Amino acid sequence: MCAESPLHELLTRRRVLLLQGPMGPFFARLAEVLEAAGARVIKVNFNGGDRWFYRRSGAIDYRGRLQAWDDWLASLLTVKRIDAVVLFGQARPVHRVARAVARAQGVPVYVFEEGYLRPDYITLEREGVNGDSGLPREAAFYAARPDERLPEPVPTGQSFWRMAWIATMYCLAMTLGKPWYPHHVYHRPMNPLHQGWCWLRGGWRKWARAWQQRGVLEDLCSPQRSKRWFLLPLQVHNDSQIVHHSPFDDVREVIRQVMHSFAQHASAEHGLVIKHHPMDRAYVDYGRFIDQLARQLGLQGRVRYVHDLHLPTLLKHARGVVVVNSTVGLQALFHHAPVITLGDCFYAVPGLVHPGPLSAFWQAPGKVDAALFRRFRAYLIRHTQINASFYADAPALQLLRQAAAAAGAAGLVAEFQGSMPSQPWADEPPPQQAPLYAGGEAAPGSGAAMNDADFSSLAEPQEPLRQPRSAPGAQA
Repeated sequence: MCAESPLHELLTRRRVLLLQGPMGPFFARLAEVLEAAGARVIKVNFNGGDRWFYRRSGAIDYRGRLQAWDDWLASLLTVKRIDAVVLFGQARPVHRVARAVARAQGVPVYVFEEGYLRPDYITLEREGVNGDSGLPREAAFYAARPDERLPEPVPTGQSFWRMAWIATMYCLAMTLGKPWYPHHVYHRPMNPLHQGWCWLRGGWRKWARAWQQRGVLEDLCSPQRSKRWFLLPLQVHNDSQIVHHSPFDDVREVIRQVMHSFAQHASAEHGLVIKHHPMDRAYVDYGRFIDQLARQLGLQGRVRYVHDLHLPTLLKHARGVVVVNSTVGLQALFHHAPVITLGDCFYAVPGLVHPGPLSAFWQAPGKVDAALFRRFRAYLIRHTQINASFYADAPALQLLRQAAAAAGAAGLVAEFQGSMPSQPWADEPPPQQAPLYAGGEAAPGSGAAMNDADFSSLAEPQEPLRQPRSAPGAQA
């Protein structure tokens, strides 16, 4: 992590608002580090799952409707004098609103996402990630960077079953907490029994597919087949990057268009391997769809649908890799496999990926500029990646906590910036809630108006789930 990284910048903020984080305790761990750096942290919980995994002080509940969220948040930012908003999942409805509200008030937004490089990394960027990333997209910018080799990240120990347990507990807490958050609608279906069943089914499918496809990897990597097939790694069925940053409606449409193009333009001696996303095995299966399409297009014997085959090995033997905007493209470039991107993608840098169109890629995928990629990857790690897992160990946060314990808040921030801000929170008077006049009108200068019930929840302590009460804005 370098001095220009978003995490370094976030550590210098004094009044940090955490919105919805990944399932699990990661945002609670992050709050501990931010407080050690001298920040005052406020967390908004939207459902029982959020509350279950964030039990620190400074948490408040939003129990109103999505339609009232923008005014409520605008007032919170003003009253609490927030100077940084942190969230995970920028495309979630509450976060799309939050980014717009924060932008209007000039408050920076720090967006977490799964790692661009995996495993053992997570992503943090200011204002947006993936298609909304602020990373430069000019080859000349990266060509001018030093060709440095960075140390490998510390393993985080992330496992399938730990993620399954966290997801099941989050779903259960969200369901049991529904009376306290009656208007909350999660961005995707989350029934605890269904989720538990899906994760068990996913575990079973993982074992079954491994048995069914034994020997397939060896065949694809054999001298007779190596570099004679293209790889299409699928993204999860509900990936927001497909919806918001690509010309496709869904993953099925991706499969359909790629197979049609392959049938029309690829050499008859080449094959297409379609790899299922490992996090999607519990939810969807495209086997029948791909088989039917292969028959319609006359591609029998040229298309294979595979599951949990070792991805790095596949990438080393692929003739080329077709992605929409998946980070698998970065892994492919690392293993010198040519890549074409079909959607808006932060690494779609001229000279790094194939310029298109797809019909030309089948005929001449080209070669990877390894020197340019090394420079790009080093910049990416230094400016966007954190050695951590949302669902297991977070070595980078552990190092920051140790630094805080050894040097204190001033020493921790000084390590990254050289000095503390001139007015740390502890030296300022606590922010005052603006009085409300009859009818719920806020006092002048207090921010957006809100009703009494909504506003009173800004300062209330987090109460046990076993004590239900009426939700603010329930009559709205």
